[in-house]
This record gives sequence, C-alpha cells and structure tokens, in this order.
Amino acid sequence: MLPLLVLQLIQQEESYGYELVERLTALDLEVSTGLVYPVLNRLERDSLVTTFSRSSPSGPPRKYFALTAAGAIALAVARQQWEQTATAVSEAIELERE
Repeated sequence: MLPLLVLQLIQQEESYGYELVERLTALDLEVSTGLVYPVLNRLERDSLVTTFSRSSPSGPPRKYFALTAAGAIALAVARQQWEQTATAVSEAIELERE
C-alpha cells in the first residue's frame, strides 16, 4: 500500500522525502523515513518517479520526486487493484454480519 500512497501523493504534488513522510503522517499513518526512503528508491530505480534538485530556504538543496509517465500508469493499475481488493474485503465483512 505504501508505494500506492507515495505515488498518489507525488502525483498530487512533487515532494521531497521528508515532506512525503509529513504528508503521510497527516493522513494518520505511522510512517518513518526508514519506511518511505526505500520505497522512493525502488520507485526511482523502476523509473516510476524521477528526481530533481530544488533549493531549500534552510540548508542544502532538496531532492524532489515527480511522477513519470510510467509512474502514472503504475498508479492507475495500483488504484484499480486496490479498489478491487477493498470491494472484496467489504463484501466479505458484510457476509460475516449476515
């Protein structure tokens, strides 16, 4: 799920790693840089995101992540898979309640 969420957030707004951690935390998810950075590295290695540097108001330039065309396709596929999974889980829960 974390790669799906990271791709979704990057699609909404290009971000640097720690900013993504903050955005995920704002969604009430318990994540750390130790979880997010390996995902970002894998997404970059798989050419689903690209990186660029942008100056920072405090400290050295930051490495920002942006979605590639392949990343947009992967996000669409992952979202469809998630929707199918969520539907199946909801149906199973409803069957249990009956």
